Amino acid sequence: MTVRVLLADDQEMVRAALRVVIDRRDGLAVVGEAADGAEAVAEAARLRPDVVVMDVRMPGMTGVEATRRIMAGPWEGGARPRVLVLTTFDLDEYVYAALRAGASGFLLKNSPIDQLEHAIRVVAAGEAMLAPSVTRRLVTAFAAAPPAPEPPASEQRAPGRLDGLTGRESEVLLLVARGLANARIAELLGLSEANVKSRVNRILARLGLENRVQAAILAYKEDLPGLRDGAGPPG
Repeated sequence: MTVRVLLADDQEMVRAALRVVIDRRDGLAVVGEAADGAEAVAEAARLRPDVVVMDVRMPGMTGVEATRRIMAGPWEGGARPRVLVLTTFDLDEYVYAALRAGASGFLLKNSPIDQLEHAIRVVAAGEAMLAPSVTRRLVTAFAAAPPAPEPPASEQRAPGRLDGLTGRESEVLLLVARGLANARIAELLGLSEANVKSRVNRILARLGLENRVQAAILAYKEDLPGLRDGAGPPG
């Protein structure tokens, strides 16, 4: 099955170079281009690509706002595209803004070509892909934050967003938050990869999240038990 890709970048030469690189890879095909965020939103609705490779800094509507609109838009009769942010800038505010907007991945333009190919395939499969330097900073930022203080025993603890998960779902979320792919999670928990994928989708639906990155962030915010014990960046 061919992964259909929409390129959104305000530089024509960048789009042309990306098209050549992507179209040469088996199972990947560029189906359209956009020169700004507004055009990216319109072309995503028209072409229904599997993945939008999105620049951040573009004239008019930014890539972050375009991502937000794509993820919020109605997608009757078809799956919503996944967004892979591809940018020259790795400033934290761009990373966090893109992930909050619903992007499934964040990669730098100086990444190796093979890493870009891998990222497109991973994002198309519904998983998350972050540049290693971004992953380290993201995980470290949440790991360094002190956990919320325990309430007095006399006070009733307010239910958290993760309380409705089953024990097995919590185990899966723990490994997702540590940056592991479905295949590795399946190996560690003695499950099939299809079973893990189904559980991840169920977790996302229960928590009202768009993707695995948002699930990982929520796990840190909610101080999922066992997460800070292994809070270093995934290997």
